[in-house]
Amino acid sequence: MLRNSSKKAPVVDAVDADEDNAPVRVRPWVLAIVLPLWVAGSFILASVFINFLLDFLIFIGVSFSGINAIIFNTSAAVVIYGLTLLIAVMLPKILFRGAITSREDLGLQRLPNWQDIFVTPVGFIAYFVLSAVLTAVAMSFSWFDVDQVQNTGFSGVSFGYEYMLAFFALVILAPVAEEILFRGYLYGKLKKYVPIWFAIILSSALFGLAHGAWNVGIDTFALGVVLCVVREITGSLWPSILLHSLKNGLAYYLLFINPVILHTL
Repeated sequence: MLRNSSKKAPVVDAVDADEDNAPVRVRPWVLAIVLPLWVAGSFILASVFINFLLDFLIFIGVSFSGINAIIFNTSAAVVIYGLTLLIAVMLPKILFRGAITSREDLGLQRLPNWQDIFVTPVGFIAYFVLSAVLTAVAMSFSWFDVDQVQNTGFSGVSFGYEYMLAFFALVILAPVAEEILFRGYLYGKLKKYVPIWFAIILSSALFGLAHGAWNVGIDTFALGVVLCVVREITGSLWPSILLHSLKNGLAYYLLFINPVILHTL
């Protein structure tokens, strides 16, 4: 059962304001706006920084033309995800002495256990059902294109090491980084200040929007809702990471290992 947080959200202490360390009091609705914008802005800032760095290196004569595209995209994903997490989680700690994010906030206060593994397939079934229902509803609207394809950045893989790099980026790196960012940091912070149901909807909506295409966005919104519920039930981020990896692993299999199934469906 979800822990009840539907009571009136308290006014929270956000930063130290003066020499006496008197806290500035921030209303929950303000944080409900600021936190999603901060997460989105962290990713944008990281991406802009990397693009600026690449442009600068090209300007001074560094050539990337000989680098394998899969290796380049994997390396870029590692740097962007890592920089995004550093900006989102660590920068507030530097700027605001009161804005410390603990391991409990992120859901990483313990190691994975057997319960996390058993919860994963149950969560996957719940996600599959919710995604199917939301997609069926969306298909009644003319603007919805169920055949939109998400650009993963790993098209054209052909060699064994390229498959391994794509697997690492999509099935390991992305689930871990995105869970820490969305279900760990964003949801973990939001649920302190707003009702749990609102924190789930808000963090899942941003998660869906981050994936671009409408059909992918609706699917990832459904995934985000289930991932939040799983984290809330278990009190840990590990089941969410495992479930996210399972979902991406299935997508990896259908896209890269046995794409014939997709065409058959």
